[in-house]
Amino acid sequence: MLTAQASPTTLRRREPFPAAAHQLRLAGKPSTLAMLRRPVIRAVISSGDSKTGVEKAAEKAVESDLSSAKSGGVSVRAVIRIRKKMKERLLEKIEDQWDSFLNGIGRGISLQLISQEAHLGIVLDVSLSFYLLNAALLTFFVPTQMFFSGKSDETFVRGWLPRLSDNPYVVEYGADMVVPSDFGQPGAVVVTNFHEKEVFLMEIVVHGFKEPVFFTADTWIHSRNDNPESRIIFKNQAYLPSETPPGLKNIRNEELLRVRGNGKGVRKLHERIYDYAVYNDLGSPDKDEELARPVLGGEERLYPRRCRTGRRPSLTDPDTESRIEKPDPVYVPRDETFEEVKQSTFSAGRLKAVLHNLIPLIVSTLADSDIPFTNFSDIDDLYNDDILLPKGAKKTHLLANLMDQVLNVGDNLLKYEIPAIIRRDRFSWLRDNEFARQTLAGVNPVNIELLKELPILSKLDPEIYGPPESAITKEIITRELNGISVEDAIEKKKLFIIDYHDLLLPFVEKMNELPDRKAYASRTVFFFDDGILRPIVIELSLPPTSSSKRNKKIYTHGHGATTSWIWKLAKAHVCSNDAGAHQLVNHWLRTHACTEPYIIATNRQLSAMHPIYKLLHPHMRYTMEINALARQSLINGGGVIEACFSPGKYAMEISSAAYESLWQFDREALPADLLHRGMAVEDPTAPGGVKLLIEDYPYAADALLIWAAIQELVESYVEHYYSEPNSISSDVELQAWWDEIKNVGHHDKRNETWWPNLNTQDDLSSILTTMIWTASGQHAAINFGQYPFGGYVPNRPTLMRKLIPQPGDPEYERFLHNPEYTFLTSLPTQLQATKVMAVQDSLSTHSPDEEYLHQLDQIHRLSSNDPVVQKFFENFSVQLEEVERIINLRNKNIELTNRTGAGVPPYELLLPTSPPGVTGRGIPNSISI
Repeated sequence: MLTAQASPTTLRRREPFPAAAHQLRLAGKPSTLAMLRRPVIRAVISSGDSKTGVEKAAEKAVESDLSSAKSGGVSVRAVIRIRKKMKERLLEKIEDQWDSFLNGIGRGISLQLISQEAHLGIVLDVSLSFYLLNAALLTFFVPTQMFFSGKSDETFVRGWLPRLSDNPYVVEYGADMVVPSDFGQPGAVVVTNFHEKEVFLMEIVVHGFKEPVFFTADTWIHSRNDNPESRIIFKNQAYLPSETPPGLKNIRNEELLRVRGNGKGVRKLHERIYDYAVYNDLGSPDKDEELARPVLGGEERLYPRRCRTGRRPSLTDPDTESRIEKPDPVYVPRDETFEEVKQSTFSAGRLKAVLHNLIPLIVSTLADSDIPFTNFSDIDDLYNDDILLPKGAKKTHLLANLMDQVLNVGDNLLKYEIPAIIRRDRFSWLRDNEFARQTLAGVNPVNIELLKELPILSKLDPEIYGPPESAITKEIITRELNGISVEDAIEKKKLFIIDYHDLLLPFVEKMNELPDRKAYASRTVFFFDDGILRPIVIELSLPPTSSSKRNKKIYTHGHGATTSWIWKLAKAHVCSNDAGAHQLVNHWLRTHACTEPYIIATNRQLSAMHPIYKLLHPHMRYTMEINALARQSLINGGGVIEACFSPGKYAMEISSAAYESLWQFDREALPADLLHRGMAVEDPTAPGGVKLLIEDYPYAADALLIWAAIQELVESYVEHYYSEPNSISSDVELQAWWDEIKNVGHHDKRNETWWPNLNTQDDLSSILTTMIWTASGQHAAINFGQYPFGGYVPNRPTLMRKLIPQPGDPEYERFLHNPEYTFLTSLPTQLQATKVMAVQDSLSTHSPDEEYLHQLDQIHRLSSNDPVVQKFFENFSVQLEEVERIINLRNKNIELTNRTGAGVPPYELLLPTSPPGVTGRGIPNSISI
C-alpha cells in the first residue's frame, strides 16, 4: 500500500530494523527457558524522544532481557508503524502530541501476540493489572472476552524506540514482551486502541524469532471508546481454511463474523461492517416530490446490491432511505474510504471540489444566463478564457478567493485543457471516418457488433412499440456499398452495427417530455472496406403514434449541403445515445455497480488470510467510496447525470433495464464479449484465444494483451494454492463467497443458468480473471478517456435539445438559413456543457496515490511471504512492460490508421503506466474514480 506522501505513487517498502535497535537485539537465537505459569510482559518507560532518553531506555531493556533470561522465556520486540495525518488543525496537532505522550508512556495502544500453535483457550480481559517491582512497570494479562485457541501474550506499545522516517508522516513505536519458550510462531496480533480517536496502523514487525515476522495492516484501528472489540491483524502468510494453523482457527472465524454485522442498526463511520442493500437512496422525496426515484433492486427493477448503511426511511416514502447530503460522508466500511492523498487530490479541484464548490457557484452566478452555444467560437472560448462568469465577477474578492481555493489556478480559474480529440486536428470530429474510428478506439468501444442478418429485428413488444422490422432495408444498404451486394458484405463480415433501439425506445417518450430534452432510439450501420470503417445508414426512431405505427427516419450522408448538415445532426443524436449508454451501462453498471457485490462478499466470506482475498484485495481499493460518492452527487435524483444526460430523471431506470436484459457475468470476460458481439472468432494461438475480425481495433487488440497477462497470472496463482484434487470444491470460504455473490450480491439474477460453476481450477481462474479485468483494464479503457473525448461538446454531446427539423416545420426554414445555429443550439447549453466537462475532467484524473496494475509485484510483496507467488507477480510486471512496448510500437505503425495518421491521437488508454493527472492512459488496479 502507499504511505501518505503527496507525490506520485510511492509504494511503501519494508525498511530494515534501525541500527540502534539492531544493537539491542539479543545475539543468535532467542533465549529459551522454562515457561512461566503466567507470562510477564516487560515494558519500558521513556523519558521522551531525546537520544539520551532512548539510550537509557535501551540500557534498561537489555538489563530486563537478562533478568527475563534467568527466570525463563523468550524476549521479543514489536515495532509498530503508524501514519499521521498530513494536514492537521491546531486542535488535532495538540491531540496528536497527547497521543504521542500516551504511546510514549505505554498507555495508548496494546498488542496481544497470538501463537499459531494449538493451546488450551486463554480468555483475556480488557482490564489490566499493574505491579511495581524494582522500579519497573510490569504488565500482566488476565482473562478477556475473546477466545483464542493459540497461546497469547500482551503488552503496550511505547515511544522508547523513536525513529526518524523517510516519511515525515510515519512514526514508529516499540513494544517489548517475554513469551513462553514453547510459544511457537506468532500468527496474529490483537490490537487495542485506548486513544480517544482512531489511528492508522501501517505495519507491525515482530523481532526475536528465527526471522522477523511481518503483519501488514494498512487499516484504521478504531478507538476503544467507539467499539470495545479489539482488531485482529494476521501475519503475511496465506492459508486455505483447511490449512489454518490450529491456534488461528477460532480468530479466523471470529474476524469474519465481526465484519458481517447483524444486518441491524445505522452504520457508524468508524465501523468495518459489510452488508447489502438495494438502491433505495437515490431519491430525495422529503426535499421535493419531483426528486422521488424508484427503488432499484427487486422483482420490478432488477439491479445489483450496494453497501448497506442502515439509515432511517424518508418521512414521505418508507421504501426510500433518507439521504446524507454533501459534504457529510455516506457510510462505507472504514478501510474502504479514501486515504488523505486522494482526499487532497479532490480538495485541490477534482471531484469533490467540482461537486461541492464549482457547480453551485456557476449555477448561482448564471441563474438567469443558461444560454446555448450559438457559434463555434463560444466553444473555443472554453479553452482560452475564463468562461461563463459575468464581466467583473471575477474581480469580486469573495469569488476570486473561493475560486483560488477550489481550483488553485489563479487567473485561469475556469480554463479547460484542450481535449485530446481536437488537440491535433480541430475538425476531425466532423468526418465520418473519425465518427467510426471512435467506435473502435474511443471512450466507448464496446457496443459495436457484427451485423449478421437482415432484416434487423426488435425484441420489443410489437403491440406497444410497433412492427419489429427496422426501417434499414437491404435496398438502402445496397445503395451505400459501392457495387458490393448485401449478401456478399454479410458473408465477408463487412457490415457492423451499433443498436440502441431496444434499450432506449421504451423511455424515449418520457425523455422527450422533459424540458429541453429531445431524443431518438438509434441504430447505426457501418461498412468495413479496404481497412476503413465508415457509417453508411442511421435510423432514428420515436415511439409509434396513432397516425404512424412505424415512426422511424432513415438518414444517409448524401452529397448536398442540406443532407450533409442533416447527417451531422443525425450523428450527434447517435453520439448522445452512445454517451448515455456508455455512462449508465458500460461504465457505471458493468464496472462500478456490478463490482461492489464482489467486494462486499470478499470481505464477508474470505478471511484476510485466504489466498484469494490477498489476490483480489488490491483490485477493491476505493471502489465502495467512489460508488457512495456517485450515489450522493452523480446518479442521484437531481444529480449531474440527470441534469446533463438525455435520459434525465429516467437515467437509472435505463441502467436497471440494461442490467435485466444485457448483463451476464460470463460475458463480462473479454474474449466472451468479443465473441458474443461477433467482433472476433476463436483462435487458440492468439492472445485470449480469439482473433479479431478488424485487426485495427485498438481497444480490443490492446485489451487482449492485458487480459492474457492477467489470465496467466491468475492461472499460476490458482494452480499454486489449489494443487490438490477437490481443494476448490472443499474450500468452505470460497464456496460461500461465490454463493453469496450469485444469490445475495446479484440476487435478482440468482436463477440465471449462465452463472459459472466453481469446482475446478479453470472455473476459479476464469471467474477471478473476469473480476480483475473488469476492475482494472476494462474500467481504465472506458473511464480515463472521458475528458479527452467528451471534453469537446460537439464531438460527444451528452444530450440533444431539439429533434432534427423536418420540411414543413417552422424550425426547418431557420435551419436552412443558419444550419450552424441549429446544430449548436441542439447541443447542451453552456452551463450543461461545463458541468459535464468539470465532472469528466475529475473522472479522468489519476490521483498521486494511484496504484497501477504493473505495480502488483510491489504490493503483494507486502502481504505475502511466498517466494513462488512473488515470482508470479514479478513475471506479470515484466509482461506488462512488454505490453506497453508493443502498444507504443502499434501507435507508430502507419498501417494502423485507427491509432496513427495525420491528426489522429494514438490509442493509449490501455498503456499500463501513467503519471498523475488527466493523461488518457494508465491502468489502476481498481475502480478508484
